[in-house]
Amino acid sequence: MLSNPVYDPFQILTKIYSDGALVKQAIEKTYIEEQYRSRSVKIVYGVLENDIYFDFCIRHYAPKAPKLAVRIILKIALYMLLFMDKKRYMVTDLAVTLCKKLGKSGVSGFVNAFLRRFDNAAVLAALPSGDEGRAIALSCPLFFYRLLKKEYGDRAERIAAAKSAGISVRFVKNQEKYLQNPHIQTPFSEEYGHYIFERFVRDDGFDDGAYTFQSVGSIAICDIVTPCEKLLDACAAPGGKSVLLAGKCKQVTSFELHEHRVELITQYKRRMGVENIEEYQKDSSLFDPALEETFDGVLCDVPCSGFGTVSENPDVKLFRKESDIVSLNKTQDKILKTCSRYVKKGGYLYYSTCSLLQAENDSRVEAFLRENPDFIMQEINSKLPHDKKKYGLQFLPDSAYGAGFYMAKLKRL
Repeated sequence: MLSNPVYDPFQILTKIYSDGALVKQAIEKTYIEEQYRSRSVKIVYGVLENDIYFDFCIRHYAPKAPKLAVRIILKIALYMLLFMDKKRYMVTDLAVTLCKKLGKSGVSGFVNAFLRRFDNAAVLAALPSGDEGRAIALSCPLFFYRLLKKEYGDRAERIAAAKSAGISVRFVKNQEKYLQNPHIQTPFSEEYGHYIFERFVRDDGFDDGAYTFQSVGSIAICDIVTPCEKLLDACAAPGGKSVLLAGKCKQVTSFELHEHRVELITQYKRRMGVENIEEYQKDSSLFDPALEETFDGVLCDVPCSGFGTVSENPDVKLFRKESDIVSLNKTQDKILKTCSRYVKKGGYLYYSTCSLLQAENDSRVEAFLRENPDFIMQEINSKLPHDKKKYGLQFLPDSAYGAGFYMAKLKRL
């Protein structure tokens, strides 16, 4: 085994950059030396969070782009230099040693020279002016930064710079044991046992169902859902909302498109000891006549651009393109239209995303209401800070613990 504290981050990041793996999957599927686990995960997330800026740093000192493996090594080194306050000689030595252990001795001289010459002040001074420079400095895709500015004006920079407040945990029991550690109370602490920790070490309590990891956005969405007899969670994996809503509703039905993700729901409910959930592999965009007017409530937490989750899923910034939004809109409209037919008269249809963009949020609800006069908007509120839009609530990362998402509630007449 190669014992080097930056070897594991290199392996994980290679899966992401080269194979297109999601960050959480890449971490889960990579053997990590336990003594370096915390550092390895921190480096992986740090590199992804700053990817666009690090690319600019590399271009500034290397006009001819190095190969992917070298770029990954340099990004790891840059993160350690700029955000972990590690000594330059130590970082350089680790990077050069990694080059040699990977059989890339031929580039070790280049890596050594790059890290010795690197000057962050010089890079910052070389940033382009205007939106392009700010987007690079924030490691925000330029197209998305411009959309943020168009919708939120001067607030766009704060939104793009917002970080996660920490690790979100929802307790079911024995929370006193864990609250001895530094934590933040959220508006949902009293009712749902939800807290945010700077550090939280998973232990046997997770497997025993004493707690689960659940974002503040997921909790806020569930809080708005009205208790009912029969609820459909139309896009349910990995199952956190289904499990929480099973405590508010007599019976929850959970749909998920992919078989392996249906298994995630099954594992989740069993771990948490919840029995009133039935999960199925099903495409929620395809109408099933047998389900027409079956449910008192239907939650459509639809696929979206995901930019509201970048503080937790920084790999979103690597793979999402502006052109994706148009195709996502079509999917969002189709799921909403299909699932609306499953709502009983007098029941509720909920639409949610983890997007910050009106095109995926209020605009989709507006288009749906225009074509479906048998549904009307319902006024909703939340204890979590939000902006009120025409049809729903928009939660933004700079005021909602780093989370960005949207929620609207409609009633069928």
